[in-house]
Amino acid sequence: MKRAFIIHGWSGRPDCGWLSWMSKELSKKGFEVWAKRMPNPDFPTIHKWISRLKQIVKDPDKNTYFIGHSIGCQAIIRYLETLPKNKKIGGAIFVAGWFNLENLETDEEKKVSEQWASKPIKFSKVKPKIGKVVALFSDNDPWVPVKDSIIFRKKLGAKIIVEHNKGHYIENKIKKIPAALKELLKIATGN
Repeated sequence: MKRAFIIHGWSGRPDCGWLSWMSKELSKKGFEVWAKRMPNPDFPTIHKWISRLKQIVKDPDKNTYFIGHSIGCQAIIRYLETLPKNKKIGGAIFVAGWFNLENLETDEEKKVSEQWASKPIKFSKVKPKIGKVVALFSDNDPWVPVKDSIIFRKKLGAKIIVEHNKGHYIENKIKKIPAALKELLKIATGN
């Protein structure tokens, strides 16, 4: 059975907006969907989020797919980095994923983002495990620079989609992301 794990972003919730929509749509298509709250989403830490993914995914395989939003994308990438060499998932959709953030205003925001932005990722360990990748960006995201798409393309071989006027794809403002669903279904069916 195909399994989809939907990982929300920083201060996000899996039960609203496009994340809830994505969960329902994938369930209709026969996926077993996991979309739950990650640990302490207002103060996400690499260790706790990777531990949670290890706990829930258990035995990833070619029928395992991930959909991540914002910091959830990094959590997925960092989780894949920890997997044994012989493990490979079917693919991933990254929405507003980042390695660099802009326009942070508070010390708290800077502190949370610093651990994620400064800890290096060994992409050479991730790429062989990830299958097909699509990364979506918005041309007016206030925090994620579109130039981060270059990292996704070069380091993970991602197909890049830049959408117009979607902001940061905040869950309570964006109700659907048809491009993300379409691309995941294409990956899952091998098209």
